[in-house]
Amino acid sequence: MSTLDAVRAPARVAERTTRGAADRMKALARAELILLGRNKSAMFTVLALPSVLTFSMHSAVKSLDLKQTGLTVGTVLLPGALGYVLLFAVYSTLTGVYVIRREELVLKRLRTGELRDLEILAGAALPAVLIGLAQSVLLVVGGSVLMGVAAPGTVWLAVVGLLLGMGLMGALAAATAALTNSAEGAQVAVLPMMMLSIAGSGMVVPLDVLPDKLASVCEMLPLSPVMDMIRNGWTGAGTGEVLRELLVMVVWTFIAVWVVRKRFRWEPRR
Repeated sequence: MSTLDAVRAPARVAERTTRGAADRMKALARAELILLGRNKSAMFTVLALPSVLTFSMHSAVKSLDLKQTGLTVGTVLLPGALGYVLLFAVYSTLTGVYVIRREELVLKRLRTGELRDLEILAGAALPAVLIGLAQSVLLVVGGSVLMGVAAPGTVWLAVVGLLLGMGLMGALAAATAALTNSAEGAQVAVLPMMMLSIAGSGMVVPLDVLPDKLASVCEMLPLSPVMDMIRNGWTGAGTGEVLRELLVMVVWTFIAVWVVRKRFRWEPRR
C-alpha cells in the first residue's frame, strides 16, 4: 500500500460509516413518517394546531401596548407561530413518539440491529423536525403576506434560532420521555413545559412588556432564548444579546442530554 493509499484509507472508512448511518436513519425516518401519518390526532397536533393557535391569539396581541417595545402585531405573532410549531409539532409529538415506541418494544428491537442509540433517537425525530421546518416556512410566508410584515432583516439569526430550537426541543422531548412511565402519562408530562413556554417565553406576551424582575426570570425558561433569537431576526439584536441567548440554550440542552444519558429507558418501565 502506498503512502497516499494509507492516508486515504481512514477517510474512506469514515465516509462509509457516515453514509451507512445516514441510510439507516433515513429508513427509520420513513417508517416513522408512515406511522405518524396513520395517527390522526398526532397529525392534527403537528399540522393544524400551530396555525389555529396563531390565529386565535391575534386579538390578544392586538390589545397589547407595543409602542415602547419597537414591536408590531406581526413581529409578535410570527415568532409566536414558530414557537407553537416547536412546542406542538416537535416537542409534544416527539415525546409521545419516544414513549409509545418504547412501550411497544420498538426501541428495544432497533437496538439489536446496526442502529446506534443516537441514530435511533435522531431518525425517529426527523419526520417531526422536517414537517416543523416546512410548516414554519409556510407560516412565515403566509403570515407576512396577510399582515404586511417585511422579511426578517437578519434572516440568518431567525434561521439559526429556529434550527437550534428544533435541536433543543428534540432533546427536551427525549428527556421528558425518559421521566414518563406510559403513553397516557406523556400527554400530561408535556403540559408543564408547554404552559410555562406559552405564558412566559414571549410567545403571546413579549418579555419587553413584562415587569423587569418577572422578565428576568422568564428569560431563563428553555424556549425564551429561542423566541428572542427568532424575534431578533425581525427587530435586530446586539452581540451581547445573542451570546446570552446561546448560553441559555446550551445550558438547557446540556441538562436535557444529561437526563437522557442517565435516565432514558429502551424498554417499558415495570
